[in-house]
Amino acid sequence: MAVGSRRARPWVPLGCSAGVRGSRAAPSPSCPPPPRLPPPGRREEAEAEFIRAARIGPRCPSFLAGCGGQSSAAPEPPAMEATASLLDAAAVGDLVLLDPLTEESLLRALQERFQRGDIYTYIGNVVISVNPYRSLPIYTPEKVQEYHGCNFFAVKPHIYAIADDAYRSLRDRDQDQCILITGESGAGKTEASKLVMSYVAAVCGKGEEVTKVKEQLLQSNPVLEAFGNAKTIRNDNSSRFGKYMDVEFDFKGEPLGGVISNYLLEKSRVIRHVQGERNFHIFYQLLAGGSAELLQRLRLRQDCRHYGYLNRESSSLPGVDDAANFRAVQDAMGVIGFSTDEVMALLEVTAVVLKLGNVQLSSHFQASGMEACSIPEPRELEEICQLIRLDPSALEQALCSRTVKARDEMVLTSLSVSQGYYGRDALAKNIYSRLFDWLVNRINTSIQVKPGKQRKVMGVLDIYGFEIFQDNGFEQFVINYCNEKLQQIFILLTLKEEQEEYVREGIQWTPVEFFDNSIICNLIENGTCGILAMLDEECLRPGVVNEDTFLGKLNQACAAHRHYESKETQNAKRVTDASLPPRCFRIHHYAGKVTYNVTGFIEKNNDLLFRDLSQAMWASRHPLLRSLFPEGDPQKVSLKLPPTAGSQFKASVATLMRNLYSKNPNYIRCIKPNETKAPMLFTRELVLVQIRYLGLLENVRVRRAGYAFRQLYGSFLERYKMLGKKTWPRWAGSERAGAEALLAELPIPAEELAYGHTKLFIRSPRTLFDLERRRQERVAELATLIQKMFRGWRCRTQFQLMRKSQILIAAWFRGHAQKHRYRQMRRSALLLQAYARGWKSRRLLRELKSQRRRHRAASTISAYWRGYQVRKTYRKYFRSGASARLANFIYRRLVQKFFVGLRNNLPPLAVTDRTWPPAPYRFLAGTNQELKDIFHRWKCKKYREQLTPQRRALLQAKLCASELFKDKKTLYPKSLPQPFQGEYLGLTQNPKYQKLHAVAKDKLVMAEAVRKVNRASGKTVPRLLLLTTEHLVLAEPKGAQPKTVLSLGDIRSVSVTRFSDGFLALHLKESSTGGTKGDFLLVSDHLIELVTRLHQTLMDTTAQALPLHIADQFSTRFQKGDMAVTVVESAKGSREVPVCKKKGSHKMEVLVH
Repeated sequence: MAVGSRRARPWVPLGCSAGVRGSRAAPSPSCPPPPRLPPPGRREEAEAEFIRAARIGPRCPSFLAGCGGQSSAAPEPPAMEATASLLDAAAVGDLVLLDPLTEESLLRALQERFQRGDIYTYIGNVVISVNPYRSLPIYTPEKVQEYHGCNFFAVKPHIYAIADDAYRSLRDRDQDQCILITGESGAGKTEASKLVMSYVAAVCGKGEEVTKVKEQLLQSNPVLEAFGNAKTIRNDNSSRFGKYMDVEFDFKGEPLGGVISNYLLEKSRVIRHVQGERNFHIFYQLLAGGSAELLQRLRLRQDCRHYGYLNRESSSLPGVDDAANFRAVQDAMGVIGFSTDEVMALLEVTAVVLKLGNVQLSSHFQASGMEACSIPEPRELEEICQLIRLDPSALEQALCSRTVKARDEMVLTSLSVSQGYYGRDALAKNIYSRLFDWLVNRINTSIQVKPGKQRKVMGVLDIYGFEIFQDNGFEQFVINYCNEKLQQIFILLTLKEEQEEYVREGIQWTPVEFFDNSIICNLIENGTCGILAMLDEECLRPGVVNEDTFLGKLNQACAAHRHYESKETQNAKRVTDASLPPRCFRIHHYAGKVTYNVTGFIEKNNDLLFRDLSQAMWASRHPLLRSLFPEGDPQKVSLKLPPTAGSQFKASVATLMRNLYSKNPNYIRCIKPNETKAPMLFTRELVLVQIRYLGLLENVRVRRAGYAFRQLYGSFLERYKMLGKKTWPRWAGSERAGAEALLAELPIPAEELAYGHTKLFIRSPRTLFDLERRRQERVAELATLIQKMFRGWRCRTQFQLMRKSQILIAAWFRGHAQKHRYRQMRRSALLLQAYARGWKSRRLLRELKSQRRRHRAASTISAYWRGYQVRKTYRKYFRSGASARLANFIYRRLVQKFFVGLRNNLPPLAVTDRTWPPAPYRFLAGTNQELKDIFHRWKCKKYREQLTPQRRALLQAKLCASELFKDKKTLYPKSLPQPFQGEYLGLTQNPKYQKLHAVAKDKLVMAEAVRKVNRASGKTVPRLLLLTTEHLVLAEPKGAQPKTVLSLGDIRSVSVTRFSDGFLALHLKESSTGGTKGDFLLVSDHLIELVTRLHQTLMDTTAQALPLHIADQFSTRFQKGDMAVTVVESAKGSREVPVCKKKGSHKMEVLVH
């Protein structure tokens, strides 16, 4: 490659020995396959082509390109005419092979190849692409496989070849790459960048994560095209912004992510575009593809003619389906990672921009006579405010007025209609421009690489092409400035640096003339007297500033510059040119002369937006729109002027240039064949102009006059040292001496080589390919040798391991066999011993059994004989008392057995357990019952002995309650599970109740809250009842004041009902001092315990039982006479019971349950 040392790239990529043809070892997965050379037939044809080209004289770096893609079986063309070119122009894939080399021959070669369908042509390693304006079947998956891994010049020229070469250089040599795609608008740059990206995505690694990253990178294109591309007169899909994408890869060549940089969106297109062009694609796609529900939510109509920013015309492109493209954009956003809310917010802001163009202003005059503007029809404004959630009055005020700071005071001034329209359009442009920047940043957030990973970078630059319109403004000026910088890179890296390198290395060289456009770049970007610097100076200068003062300053500073002219400079030179109107200046660009109209330069460079509009956008409650205007925050108001558009673009271009200089460049030069976008139409005049300003002819001359290959001595020696006996396996001398010794051993002509100070230069690609062929053959031999040595070592090692294993296995096997034989012999011996011992044991057992039977027989005979003798002697004494003695003996034995069994089966000691084993015999039933009762009483005695005094007293109280109420009162069963507590008032905790205890002056027995029945009305009132060992006290609950103190001796009797209520009548003696009013009727919640405690206390005090009456009717004595109390049972569901009702003066009825 004819570039400088830091960007030089050898033409043949490094291969891996494991993958060389002839090697039996499988290639490593991490090592890429070597480049595929053409088959033998094609190589022979290529060599023949080179021989024919050699007679012409060019020494090209790409002699195989002319036959790339040609079948090896193709018939040899007839003898060429002496006056014609020795090479068929249409067959020349590399223009370096042209003879004679003229503009006409170069143009004719491009035309003939274009008409034959070959749209790609090489100039060395530069790809020339001519836009066919139609689809060609050369981008299929089969084509991808054909170019994958092939040598750059071994196949037919194609954009896939340069993409594959860049990708393999990045992957195999760790060289960051960039692909620069340049050309006019409509030359096919955007499609070329898509093809490069799709090819890289197709050939890089596979896997779920890798596929996801590739999809995100590819799907960023339709999203950015929808928001950044538009139809122009020259191009139906023209990029109206510059895009540079850095795709980042890991060490294996698999994509990790990327970063997108955008440059100078043509935001003026938002508010106006010329007839025959369109606004940005997204507006038409949204209206055509949005559902009725979506359009209703965005307050949009489907008719394009309704919107002022779309020129109120229906603009549809033939062959373009905006609705389908809108669905594709939505799908792409989903793949990239946009959430539903983010997509909706994006479309809402887009709709706001579209609807701003329909906001109309009208003029009226204020009382002071000054013109002011207002919005006569607020419907559009209200719908916009509904979308961004802002008060319509705030937005109307921001559009129709402006806040000006005068000293320390803020003054609100009204705007004229023209000023209002300017503010409206500025707001629309700023919203869309900032929205596009947010979109790029959001895509970068999804595709960016996590920090900390080692990465390689391939950059793809797709930027607007050189533009020459009838009326060229500020946008065309900065676009053409960017193209000048890109042309400067091309000149420096392919022409100028190529020749400078020959001079540095001391190589004899005939210089080639070429145009250096650095003088034009300096005219535009010079820091003091450059056009951009003077434009910024005019924008910042106080006083009256307009385009005329700016143009006058340009005429003064640049009058002597030979690439600048204006009407004033022409008049000074007495030159008459009607094509250069006033208020214009002309620059002689590398691509031709362009006339710029200065109208709008200062306004577009300032790019100012009224602070009121920024604050209004920040005040909206739309999250996305609010984030686009951070300067609108009143707390962060800054009086500093923002940087101008020109200075920002200049800084961006400088950053881009530094980025491109740091990478190895690959060029795709796009050419537009005609102005009408007609398929396969080749306009020679138009193409010739592009050939001239692209410098293609000079590029061919430099390539033909130079050396095809150059490399540092160290790198060359490291790659090819295996070809020489002296240099293999290592060289001890200097690197240059090693390279010279290596080449001296090879049959290479001396004129093919040149030795520089640091690099070796090879003139012909044939020599380079011969070196590469020899290296591959030698690598195959070395690989075979390595395999042979490795296989021998592996076989020897394996044999030694097998021998050691065999010895070890044999030893273990013999040991195992002996152990097995020993175990068999031992089992046999044990078996014989067992059988012998068994036989002896069985014989002994038979003898012992025989002896035992004889002994038993003798004993039995002896017993019978002795018995017979005894019975014969004592027969006369035995029968008289035998039955009684036998009966007593049997009885005693049965009783003994009964008691022993009872001792062993006693039941549990729990007092509640009444189980007892039954009598085994009937005559023992009485005894068994007595024993059961005795055992139960004994268990109860043991239980009583274990009771505490408190527990004993409680049980005694319960026993007393049982004697008093069991089977007499329905309430008694409910009281059984409730323990008697005695004290229910908490006298010790409540100091208010302590004086009640002091009144009694004796031991407290029980305290609780009761209800006393009024003798006159029958109503109940709460009382506190205290029962002591000598008194019964009734007190008032609130003040704890004793109301009645009765001695226990005054109590005559107690009457209760038989139901489950707490009603009782306390009958007092007539002589009682505390019962002057008569008996007491009380209702207690602890009636059973109260009566039981009263009964026990009377028994302990007076040794007399408490008279207790349980009846439904009883008589009480009151102060006014006796009263008969009748108890009536009420319904179960009654809540207030007992209820006392007086029935006259001597009767009372008590309702209980």
